Amino acid sequence: MPRGPRQLIGTDVAARLEAGLSGSVVTSNDEWVEVRPERLADALRWLHDDPDFDAAQLSNMCGVDQYDHFEVVYHLQSLDQNHQIVVKARLHDHEHASVPSSYPVYTGALLQEREVYDLMGIRFEGHPDLRRMFLWEGYPGFPLRKDFLQISADHHPGLPHFPFETGKQER
Repeated sequence: MPRGPRQLIGTDVAARLEAGLSGSVVTSNDEWVEVRPERLADALRWLHDDPDFDAAQLSNMCGVDQYDHFEVVYHLQSLDQNHQIVVKARLHDHEHASVPSSYPVYTGALLQEREVYDLMGIRFEGHPDLRRMFLWEGYPGFPLRKDFLQISADHHPGLPHFPFETGKQER
C-alpha cells in the first residue's frame, strides 16, 4: 500500500532519526521507519521534540501479529506541519513481547496501549495502569493473535474446535 499524500518518506525520517539518535534505526522504506524496541521511547520523544518533525500527536497505535514476530505500529502526526510519520518496532519473543510505554511522550497512548495489551498480549513497560480493557483478568489468551484460533501459517480453513473448548456438551 503506498504512503498517504501527507506521509513523510520513511527513509528520510530514518536518516534524520539515526543522525539525531544514533543506533535507533533498524531499517526503513518509503512508508515507515523501524526502530529498535529498546530505543522506541527515545525515538518517539525525539520525533515529538524535533521542530522539523513536530510529531506532537499519536493518532493511532496498533499491534500486528506476523506469526513469527509482532510489530507495534505508531502513526504520528504534526497538526502544525500537516504531515504524518509511521514508526514501528519488531518483537521476536511471542511469549514475552514487550516495549517501553509511549505514555510519557503521548498521554493519548494510555488507552491504546491497554487495548493492544488486552487483545494481543504485548506488554508496555512503564505504563501506569496496564490491565485488560475489554476482557476480564484471567481470560485465557489474546483474541487478536493468529494462534488464538489455532490458525497455522499454511492457512487451512476451518477450526478443529473452538478456542479453549474442553469437550462436547451433553444433549
